[in-house]
Amino acid sequence: MQRRAGRTVVRVLAQFLALAALLWVLASAALYGAMRQTPERFGAIMSHVPTVAMIVLPFKPLWMSARAGRLAVGEPAPDFALPVLHGDRVVKLSDAIRQKPVVLIFGSYT
Repeated sequence: MQRRAGRTVVRVLAQFLALAALLWVLASAALYGAMRQTPERFGAIMSHVPTVAMIVLPFKPLWMSARAGRLAVGEPAPDFALPVLHGDRVVKLSDAIRQKPVVLIFGSYT
């Protein structure tokens, strides 16, 4: 009788762990899918994600994969145009690079 109860406990525990692993994989896949969205859409999605999810899910590896890009070191940056912070003009990379060397720095200093 005691063996049967022990097997039942082991079976229930195995099912629980399998379900937890499946939920972890599905949540990680959903997070990766959110990371592949535009920054605005990603921010809107992440505003609804509880903080504990960032502890449980592999946020950094997923982020590094989702936002890796396709450029290799040494390749020229693709052309883009952005509005200046104060004013009504637009800066285009291809125009700026003709005038002088350009250094692109992406990051947050907050």
